[in-house]
Amino acid sequence: MSAPTVLGLDATTVVDLVRERGFGPFTGVPCSYLGPVISCLQDRYPQEYLIAANEGEAVAVAAGARLAGRTPVVILQNSGLGNAVNPLTSLCHTLRLPVLLFVTWRGRPGSPDEPQHELMGEITPQMLTAMRIRNEILPDEPALLAARLDEAKAHMEATGLPFAFVVPKGSVAPYAASPPPRERGGLMLRAEAISRVVQSMDPASCLVATTGKTARELERDWDRARNLYVVGSMGCASSVALGVALHARDRNVVVLDGDGAALMRLEAMAAIGRLAPPNLLHILLDNESYESTGGQPTASAGVDFGAIARACGYRAAHDVTKAVELTAAVAAAQGAGGPQLIRVRIASGSDPRLGRPALSPPASATRFMEAISA
Repeated sequence: MSAPTVLGLDATTVVDLVRERGFGPFTGVPCSYLGPVISCLQDRYPQEYLIAANEGEAVAVAAGARLAGRTPVVILQNSGLGNAVNPLTSLCHTLRLPVLLFVTWRGRPGSPDEPQHELMGEITPQMLTAMRIRNEILPDEPALLAARLDEAKAHMEATGLPFAFVVPKGSVAPYAASPPPRERGGLMLRAEAISRVVQSMDPASCLVATTGKTARELERDWDRARNLYVVGSMGCASSVALGVALHARDRNVVVLDGDGAALMRLEAMAAIGRLAPPNLLHILLDNESYESTGGQPTASAGVDFGAIARACGYRAAHDVTKAVELTAAVAAAQGAGGPQLIRVRIASGSDPRLGRPALSPPASATRFMEAISA
């Protein structure tokens, strides 16, 4: 693949060109590279954008839309391509249900990015090719995009196989008319909630933080050897914490999860409830949005996480909104034993100067292992 000159297509133009050719509905998991397209869809065609919890679900929903006579589009970050491999290969390929993919190219060789994107960035085009998905870089001019969309549709109709546009950074310009952030007055920001948790928990607890701004704010404000910052692998922090809790039973383990992450790997709650480690506390920070990718909404507003946790076998579940409630819930949960869930409803927002974790991922893991064994 040759590197294009990225000019930044207008998001409305992209959406209009895709829809004019009969593509839709759209589903997927947000990435900041395609955030403007999602914002445009939510602003102009909200009924055509379906929020998915993970990329595999998005592909399966798209396959269903294809069976119903539509020509669906799946939007995903390349880091989530792994979640989509099974439905792309064993569902779409097997049943010949073509879907149009827009796959962002985080970690593109030669373009500096975060460590968790390095390997996937190197292999993204090869992965698509290995799955027999024809792929090319998103064109940088509207006329070229129109022509390639026509070719993509012809290919999909002739072969019954998906077609993918790989989207480098800056391919789509910001969408200026994006809806303003939703007001959630009176709620804590994530940084305050994290501070409350750290100050309220057993000081010897091991603390596992999910990817994104949760890990970044924890490291900035409360760095300690018993913290593990899970960068990438969205949705896996609670399962990592479960593994630690099961095999370090003399340690209290706390996981700081997010609503988007929890929804992406909801099966983790079933495992936690079934195995029932008494030393695990699951804290879910819920701002109803994918804040790290631009604030696109998750589906958490309509989800009763407490009921799910109890149904899965958690000892107890709590839903809090105030700082004093969170302080009391953390202390009580660790005193009574787990597993317990505390859902903390928080407001979106963070320090715009918030940096990336200074500690490298391998160093974070090594330090954490040494702290547990000490």
